[in-house]
Amino acid sequence: QVQLVESGGGLVQAGGSLRLSCAASGIIFRVNTMAWYRQAPGKQRELVAQITPVRNLDYADSVKGRFTISRDNAKNTVYLQMNSLKPEDTAVYYCLAYSGSNYWGQGTQVTVSS
Repeated sequence: QVQLVESGGGLVQAGGSLRLSCAASGIIFRVNTMAWYRQAPGKQRELVAQITPVRNLDYADSVKGRFTISRDNAKNTVYLQMNSLKPEDTAVYYCLAYSGSNYWGQGTQVTVSS
């Protein structure tokens, strides 16, 4: 059974930082591209960042220079370090693993107050 469990969300003031974690089980983690998506109320889910098995990185323009995605294959975990947070970063953040099939986590709420 595949499980992706996100943690690290919460309430933070603008300019602050949060680190999200996504622990995976039931998949061969090292061969999966891992990604973070987010969905704000009334908006479509959007890609925030992704990291391939060979650690190629991709970021949404809105988070470049502020967010950093990383992975630890020994711990089957992907991280999203979020700095200089803005109110518009408020959303539910989801972890995705894909290698032929897509697997989603349950999401973690990030709220940035102004």
